[in-house]
Amino acid sequence: MISTSRNDLAGHRIVTEFGLVRGSTIRARHLGRDILAGLKTIVGGEIQEYTKMMAEAREQAIDRMEGEAAAFGANAILCVRFSTSYILGGTAEIVVYGSAVKVEKDQP
Repeated sequence: MISTSRNDLAGHRIVTEFGLVRGSTIRARHLGRDILAGLKTIVGGEIQEYTKMMAEAREQAIDRMEGEAAAFGANAILCVRFSTSYILGGTAEIVVYGSAVKVEKDQP
């Protein structure tokens, strides 16, 4: 599956448009990670545990979006965007969405 933030795909033409597809996941913080994060806020720097958690959440959301697009018969997703929102005290939702399309390579 080709995914891009662009409105088009260089060297390809859109054959069919299927519409909006999306994927999401909600992740909760872990008490053990919170303790480490609290210590990290004292000394400063990246909180790697949360960075890893959010990267995994983005990948899962992308997989779900691509699965929805594949179910339509799409082979590409254009205009891909991410959104993150906080739900409760320790939870965040990652949403990824875009336009599912079927593309073919342009003839030379």
